[in-house]
Amino acid sequence: MTGISRSQIAELIAGGEVHIDGHVPGKSERVAAGALVSVSLPQPASLEPQPTPVDGMGVLYEDEDIIVVDKPAGVAAHASQNFEGPNVLGALLAAGVRLTTSGPQERMGIVHRLDVGTTGAMVVAKSELAYTVLKRAFRDRTVTKIYHALVQGHPDPMNGTVEAPIGRDHRHQWRMNVRADGKPSVTHYDTLEAMAGASLLEVHLETGRTHQIRVHMSALKHPCVGDDMYGADPRLSARVGLERQWLHAVRLGFDHPRTGHYLEVESHYPQDLQKSLDMMRAGLL
Repeated sequence: MTGISRSQIAELIAGGEVHIDGHVPGKSERVAAGALVSVSLPQPASLEPQPTPVDGMGVLYEDEDIIVVDKPAGVAAHASQNFEGPNVLGALLAAGVRLTTSGPQERMGIVHRLDVGTTGAMVVAKSELAYTVLKRAFRDRTVTKIYHALVQGHPDPMNGTVEAPIGRDHRHQWRMNVRADGKPSVTHYDTLEAMAGASLLEVHLETGRTHQIRVHMSALKHPCVGDDMYGADPRLSARVGLERQWLHAVRLGFDHPRTGHYLEVESHYPQDLQKSLDMMRAGLL
């Protein structure tokens, strides 16, 4: 089954909502070939965006067609079944921003996403024209997406390209990994600064897969500092006071959907990333 976590399935079984050939299965019961497994699923919660104020979400640029927000950590791009926290769309609605209704109801105006724990520049379409043009631009890879990542250790070579397909980790639904049957994924990186135990990288995404930078850096054995999910040292995460990956969308550039003029927007590091970077630079660990 897809879209449901193992823990949710376990709860359904414990609640008698799963049957094998008409009876409630016992613990660790094996399913024979030809058996009928039926599952009674609860009505899914509505994913329609709800106005929800979010502290600390600034606006980097806005006009009649688009708005570029400075997304804080702990905020999703839009509502989903697997995340109950605040999201960008809800925050924009709470601020009175009128968005296009193009796209699925729960993702209206969304043309790209940032991970919940990733901060920085994110554009949302306000007009139907912007939605159509920007969706095409992201699909055709004409958008410039620049991130800064603080990774453990020192990549060798210091500048390079990671070209490795990414797909969902079947053992852990919320994780991605490098897989032969994954989608083509290309990440370019340059070392901006090397310090004791870590390197500050500038990363250019050629593709835009879920968790792409985090997965590719982990595959290089240089996970983002603080990214315990993808192999970062939790002791280092604790010492620098990070509860998320050190990853920030610093620059977003694209042709404006209405004027065609190139627009580039920059975002500064938030306080938690700047503090941990300063600690690493000063060798205070």
